[in-house]
Amino acid sequence: MFYDYHIHTQFSGDSDTPVRSMLDQAVSLGLKEVCITDHIDYDYPNDPNLFLFNLDEYFSTLLALQKEYQSTLSIKIGMEYGLMPHLGEKLKQLASSYPFDFIIGSSHVVDQIDPYYPAYWEGKQEEEGILQYFESILENLHTCSDFDVYGHIDYIVRYLPSQKKSYSYEIYQEVIEQCLRKLIAMGKGIEMNTAGFKYGLNAPNPKTEIIQRYRELGGEIITIGSDGHTPQHLAYGFERVRSILEQCGFQYITLFQKRKPEFIRF
Repeated sequence: MFYDYHIHTQFSGDSDTPVRSMLDQAVSLGLKEVCITDHIDYDYPNDPNLFLFNLDEYFSTLLALQKEYQSTLSIKIGMEYGLMPHLGEKLKQLASSYPFDFIIGSSHVVDQIDPYYPAYWEGKQEEEGILQYFESILENLHTCSDFDVYGHIDYIVRYLPSQKKSYSYEIYQEVIEQCLRKLIAMGKGIEMNTAGFKYGLNAPNPKTEIIQRYRELGGEIITIGSDGHTPQHLAYGFERVRSILEQCGFQYITLFQKRKPEFIRF
């Protein structure tokens, strides 16, 4: 796969990688197109400014780099924003204020805490914590709509206190399918986030059962992203993408320009 649609750089609060380092690595790997999708997470608990950055500077930097790299690499300008039920209108205004090519909507916070932190799991059984996460996605989908794909739908599996690195799809099938049906009705896609391999899951985020079920239900939009925060993680695990997509019923991936999908057969 020659397209990476989930990349973080110096603009994200959890990366200090210069944009140019990511782009040079993309060229070195032979990628055809990348989309930079740095974090905007309003009201992030305990540190509300951690995942905010100057969007004017962001666009100025990336537009200049688009011109510089135009003969070797297509660069799209995106964003990953953190969804929470009270942010729907604010995120809609943000999305319309700049000429983004692509927007990932993701769940990073549930009830004012990120499952990344052990405190999320205090007083919860693991199954309860996972269910609460999926239920929060469904709640987000009823209030937030201005995004193109939902990011790493089972993000929470990366941080299970048992360190099992997996979960039973069947246990959460009902709420997951409600989420997928809602996404399809909204005309939204999902991503195959290959960082799951980096985290030792032996599967992407989301796991293949979710990707396959999205397709079976009529879902058509799927992007591929490494969720890379450093050059060595760019296009991580991409050699496994095609076989998984074919297994799940896809014969193409999706690219975006000015928020419009383009389907590319592989």
